[in-house]
Parts: sequence; C-alpha cells; structure tokens
Amino acid sequence: MFKKSLFALITLLFVLSACSPASPTSNAMMDKPTEEMMEKPTEAMMEEPTEEMMEKPTEAMMEEPTEEMMEKPTEAMMEEPTEEMMEKSDEVMMDTPAWFGVSLTNVSTGENFTINDFKGKVVLVENMAIWCSNCKQQQTQVKALHEALGMNEDLVSIGLDIDPNENSADLKTYIENNSFDWIYAVAPGDVINEFSTLYGNQFLNPSSTPILIIDRKGQAHPMPFGIKSAEELKNFIEPFLSENM
Repeated sequence: MFKKSLFALITLLFVLSACSPASPTSNAMMDKPTEEMMEKPTEAMMEEPTEEMMEKPTEAMMEEPTEEMMEKPTEAMMEEPTEEMMEKSDEVMMDTPAWFGVSLTNVSTGENFTINDFKGKVVLVENMAIWCSNCKQQQTQVKALHEALGMNEDLVSIGLDIDPNENSADLKTYIENNSFDWIYAVAPGDVINEFSTLYGNQFLNPSSTPILIIDRKGQAHPMPFGIKSAEELKNFIEPFLSENM
C-alpha cells in the first residue's frame, strides 16, 4: 500500500514538472529572433528621413528665388529703353552719306569743317560755279532768305563749287565781290561723285541751281531744280526749322 502511494506521488510530481512553463531566461535566450526584433534595430540605426527632414536643408541651401528676386537684376541690367534712347538708336542705324564726313575748307576763314559738324541744325547746300549766272541769281535769293529769317543760328548755308577747274582763291574773290557771307568751299572729287550717285547727274549741273536741304536728323531733301525765290526757300525750310531733334 505504501509503495503504491509513493509511486503515485512520484508520478504526480513528474507530471507537474513536465506541465510547468519554461523559465523566461531560457525562452529569451533560445527563442528564434522574430521579424519585429530584426526590424527594430534597423529602424533605429537606419531611420528613413522624413519629407520634413529632406525639405529643411533644401530650403535653407537651395531656396527658390522669388519673382521679386528674379525681376530686380533683370530690371537693372535690361532696363526698358526710353523714347529718347530708341531715337538715338535709330540715328545710329540710319545710313549717313560718306560725304557728310569729308573735310571741307571754308575759303573765307581757311578753317576745315564737315557736314556732320552741323548735326542738329538745318543745312542748305547749293551746288554752284563761279561762271554760272543762274547760280548768282539763286545766291541772291539765299541772301534774301537769311535777311527774312534774321539771325537764325539753326540755319547753315553752304555753297559748294563743283567745277573742278575752279579753286579756293577765285571762289573767295567771287563771294567777297558779291557780299555772300555764308560758308563756301570747293568740293573735292569724291564728294562730286557721291552727289551724282545719291541725287542724280543733274546735281552736277550748276545751271540747274541744285539745292539740298539737310534736316536736323541728317536726312537730305533735294529741292526742285531751277531758281527758287526767297519765299519758296523759306516755305520749304521752315518745317525743318520747327522740328525738334
């Protein structure tokens, strides 16, 4: 009886020992690492930067320029041209006849000048010759024009002797004898040739009394051939005198 009871007690203890839970230490050491256990250190050590973390350095280092920032240098470097600037550009682009820059000699003073020296003024250019009677009549009308306009410094008159056989000394004597007190010069060959090219052969015929009016902007306006009265000259020239640069 006693043996049976002892055997039953031992069996019960064995059963109880087999059914008891494993120790925490043993489970922690022997359990296979779970997916969660493997991911946690990776997340801690290699945490993926958030959108906020990525944007902050970009905004600080590569700030996008504002419309105001982009416009300011453009306005300073590419300022919109004013009307005055555009007019000056037009004048630069305008073709200027080569003879405007040819040096001529005022036979009365011996001073050199060019047509370009009178830029901004109205210039009357008369092609003439000493022997030409029509030229003398025309110059008498030019003299009357100056008297009608008074001392208008914006009008410059130039007599160009286009006869290659005449010289400065003879031309000076001619104007002094006739009291023509504006500018006279002997035209060199290149100026004579360009007159023919630009304005026609008739401008090389002194008897047709060719006159050219150059406005303030350097545009040449040929007048009709034949002797022009002081009144006709005045009516043709006054609109150019009234113009501004």
